[in-house]
Amino acid sequence: MDVVKGIAVSPGVAIGRAFVLGEADEHVPHRVVAAEEVGHQLERFERAVAESITDLQQLRERTARELGAEPAKIFEFHIGLLHDTSLLTPIRQEIEREHVTAEWAVSSRFKALASQFKGMGNEVFRQKANDVLDLDRRVLGRLQGATESRLAQLTEPVIVFAHELTPSQAALLDPAKVIGFATDAGGRTSHTSIVARAIGIPAVAGCQRLTHLLEEGDSVIVDGDNGVVIVAPNDEALERYSRQRRSMESFLKSLREVADLPAVTRDGTKVTLLGNIEFPREIESVLANGGEGVGLYRTEYLYLASDTEPSEEDHFNAYRKAIELLDGRTLTIRTLDLGADKYTQLRAEEPERNPFLGCRSIRYCLQNLPMFKTQLRAILRASVLGPIKVMFPLISTMMELRQTRLILNDVMEELDEDGVPFDRRMPIGMMIEVPSAALMARVFAHEVQFFSIGTNDLIQYTLAVDRGNERVANLYTGAHPAVLQLIKSVIRVARREGTELSICGEIAGEALYTMLLIGMGLRTLSLVPSQIPHVKRVIRSVDIPLCERLARKVGSFDSERQVLSCLRDELRKVVPEALGGIAGD
Repeated sequence: MDVVKGIAVSPGVAIGRAFVLGEADEHVPHRVVAAEEVGHQLERFERAVAESITDLQQLRERTARELGAEPAKIFEFHIGLLHDTSLLTPIRQEIEREHVTAEWAVSSRFKALASQFKGMGNEVFRQKANDVLDLDRRVLGRLQGATESRLAQLTEPVIVFAHELTPSQAALLDPAKVIGFATDAGGRTSHTSIVARAIGIPAVAGCQRLTHLLEEGDSVIVDGDNGVVIVAPNDEALERYSRQRRSMESFLKSLREVADLPAVTRDGTKVTLLGNIEFPREIESVLANGGEGVGLYRTEYLYLASDTEPSEEDHFNAYRKAIELLDGRTLTIRTLDLGADKYTQLRAEEPERNPFLGCRSIRYCLQNLPMFKTQLRAILRASVLGPIKVMFPLISTMMELRQTRLILNDVMEELDEDGVPFDRRMPIGMMIEVPSAALMARVFAHEVQFFSIGTNDLIQYTLAVDRGNERVANLYTGAHPAVLQLIKSVIRVARREGTELSICGEIAGEALYTMLLIGMGLRTLSLVPSQIPHVKRVIRSVDIPLCERLARKVGSFDSERQVLSCLRDELRKVVPEALGGIAGD
């Protein structure tokens, strides 16, 4: 029995037989053709590109219909590349000048582009390399007459293993036949991982050389909760995971009954549960799962899901739709967090080597004022339609916050001059996402009405860990005592200064942390809609003294292992089904 640790990218447990896909990188021989054959090769190339675009358009429509708009947008980049003259023209020129086959020209150019992306030393570009290789396979498949993949020929449920799965392959996975997958490469934020979560099948990425350990047909277990793959499990492991899967299925059914109940502890303390969203349509899921509003609306997806920059009306219409769906409940809008993403980096003349420590988020907005003011105008215009709060991301200095507020005041004056109504009392807040902001929270509290602790970036910057990097992802944890100390200090300041406070990072949606967060003093959590019933179940099973004792106990620990072990032990006592996995048991 071999146990391989990777990155958990889509939750759940899958038990079955391995189905191994080959490498995406296939060898194409270099072959020269006669001069009179060049025209034919060009025709083949143009036809293959046109057919590939048609395939992608159909795949985009199918994905949108079956999985939703967000996963479907992945294929916009693919279609865009196949219309890009800077890529296609050199391929045509190589066929004409070198008299090579269309297959060789396509393969050499696409692989050269993929190598450029991989060499940029950034997770965003490594994901782009996978997309480019996906296109390479697609166009070559059309040139070589391949019309269906092994995935389309599956006749029984399997667990798919590959060095990498391209987004196109992931989108074609049929949950009735593919019950899970694991890959050597990739991370939680890759396009393939996004599709896996949309489909709802367990998945683990970043398993290094996993595909070298198994053969097709091997018995395997994929634990998407803990990022573990077990090859040739023994009887004990099979029984444990089978029991765990049955328990989780029963637990999920019970959660449906919890969704409509209030999030109140056993001794009567109210905890507000809000939803994190990317698109207004997700509000229906927030409300269906028992959420009371939106605590984080990530507005950069207005940019990332489109090939063109959204107008003021695009912003306004999205916010208006969200307000209408919330029907009087609060909408908290985070201004643009762009800069470390494909949208900005692919458009930059000189992409940054480390954009996560560069011109991103509020820094990017302050250097692109027309774009920033467009969003602020739309937010202010929408503020008269329903309760809106606005918060600024990645604030690290007082100068940034004051400059941002000055810009907001300028926009207000412009709207006044134009006779456009807006809510002058709209609450203004900021994200606590970097150690400097957490340490200076007392000073910032005098400038804003509320804080929202964004633990995803706070963990990343406190521990100097890129959570999308499979080599160090195991170091990324919200249980690190340094992270908990920073969270605790912000809670203390907010309570003393009377500043409204919430937490909206991933740990807010992990039932393992719920008792600790409540014990530390948090009373508002914003999380992924589907996780709201899980957290609510824990809240309704505990009382405040129990949570406070746990927080004091955890505060005495000096390692994340001690913290996690303690949290598991305490959660097991009150809601054992909520643990969701076996790691650490």
